[in-house]
Amino acid sequence: MKRSLLAVSLLSLALSGVGNAQGTATSPESGATYTKAQVKQLALNAHTPTQFSALAGYFGEQRDKYLQKAAKEKKEWLELSWNAGNTAAKYPKPADSARNAYEYYTQKASEAGVLEAKFSHMASPDTLVNAQ
Repeated sequence: MKRSLLAVSLLSLALSGVGNAQGTATSPESGATYTKAQVKQLALNAHTPTQFSALAGYFGEQRDKYLQKAAKEKKEWLELSWNAGNTAAKYPKPADSARNAYEYYTQKASEAGVLEAKFSHMASPDTLVNAQ
């Protein structure tokens, strides 16, 4: 009983630490750190060009991070698929996992790029004049 309670508490502490590490991001323009909830709230309440620029910077940074991860996974995918004969017959093959990760990061980078473009467009002064 004590062992399982200890294991559960250690696991919950570890997972909360991982959640905190993954939940924050830095805006390159202002150097501010945002959580996912703060970004969502800022996106809902943004109405000034500086707020839209901060969001565009955040999503631009996210896009760059995802592209870096995708490049790493693509390199690993190519290396693993080159040596596909050396691995035992198991599913999913390591090359399949690397390919799936590459496709995931590429998709997330694309989504972040679309959001960056949207908020960059909204931050331009011409957009605000046309909206009124």
